[in-house]
Amino acid sequence: MTPHTATRFRRIARSRAYVHLLLATCLVFTALRSVAQPKSNPRSHPLTEAPPARVGMSEERLARIDAMCTTAIADGKIPGVVALVARQGRIVYHKAFGLSDNAANRVLKKDDIFRIASQSKAITSTAVMMLWEEGRFQLDDAISKWIPEFKDAGVLKTFNEADITWTIEPVRTPITIRHLLTHTSGIGYGVIDGDERFKKIYRKAGVTDLFTTEPVTIAESVKKLAKLPLHHQPGEKFTYGEGLDVLGHFIEIVSGKPFDVFLRDRLFGPLGMKDSGFYLPPEKAARLVTVQKPENSKWVRYPVTFYDPDYPITGAKSFFSGGAGLCSTAKDYAAFLQMYLNGGELNGVRILSRTTIATMMRNQTGDLFGGGNSHHGLAFGVVTEKGVARGGQGSAGTFDWGGYFNTQYFADPKENIVGILMKQTQGGNDDTGWKFRLLVGAAVND
Repeated sequence: MTPHTATRFRRIARSRAYVHLLLATCLVFTALRSVAQPKSNPRSHPLTEAPPARVGMSEERLARIDAMCTTAIADGKIPGVVALVARQGRIVYHKAFGLSDNAANRVLKKDDIFRIASQSKAITSTAVMMLWEEGRFQLDDAISKWIPEFKDAGVLKTFNEADITWTIEPVRTPITIRHLLTHTSGIGYGVIDGDERFKKIYRKAGVTDLFTTEPVTIAESVKKLAKLPLHHQPGEKFTYGEGLDVLGHFIEIVSGKPFDVFLRDRLFGPLGMKDSGFYLPPEKAARLVTVQKPENSKWVRYPVTFYDPDYPITGAKSFFSGGAGLCSTAKDYAAFLQMYLNGGELNGVRILSRTTIATMMRNQTGDLFGGGNSHHGLAFGVVTEKGVARGGQGSAGTFDWGGYFNTQYFADPKENIVGILMKQTQGGNDDTGWKFRLLVGAAVND
């Protein structure tokens, strides 16, 4: 090789090395961008307090909520409640009433932490749509592409009561991500299912429903669930079930992170939801509100049944239930809902595009849900014009849900109002949910 030729080869090698270095740098930069939440051009203010009149709310009418809550406690309908109302991103009402634990005579505080149960579903759905926005999958992809155990899914055909065995007929269409988001997959809920057959099938299979202190992971439970029969053909009916738990594991697979870490890094941290998560650290344990039930005209601690009510502060703390496992405060959850009212942004952090939210709020289930008063989108129930006519529901487009321990929320995009009512009860005769929603709407004063 001549000196001239050798020089040419060295130049080519250096050029190729530079190209490889440049490509590697681009890949690292892209990876970093995918982890960090993007900044947003529209920048809302953080959720802060303001006088009601500043945002067109009547302080006098909001005071009716005080009377409603105190009367409900005096009448033994609830032991305590935290209520929060925000409008235009300003908190105009945030109060606590009653006791957190009647046996301990502990006064309930505004920043106390509640088990939000099915209010977890909207958070999990949001995480799914964050990954969807990155182009990781399509909504009508089969879940079996990521969780192969669902490939042989079938609908319950026959059931033998004696030995809890069954036969199935194959699904006509695979279970999709959209089915799981909208409770139309055919997957049920085991221990709280309305069909006794499925309660027994899930129990025998060892599927973990809702909450546990045992050393179980969501991946283990979902893989057991995938082998069980469905209530019906995917897409044909609305059956409330563990679809969001399946999607919690799906998020782990797609993101490459444990579900709790994904929520912490991509959602709770950016939104400032510092008191939200599946389990509480020791320094926050005393803020967890006790689950109570009425007994002999008193409120007593709810006992251990199929779950231990102390699951957020004791046990293995390893089960990240996307459908029911999270804890939060009224203010944290208000920040989450305000992000939606802002079109996917809060305090300069973009979580979702407003175009994605528009899709999420559309009717995804036809006439399978809500009886015409509401429809189901990809994360929430959404009030229709017929629902508005009933009264006390908010404007058309108001989205809402609740939780197993008697929590409720709604958010009205037209009026830019968030309403949250946090309680922790099982049983009783509580009518504060509908009254609160009606009173908040009646306090609009502009």
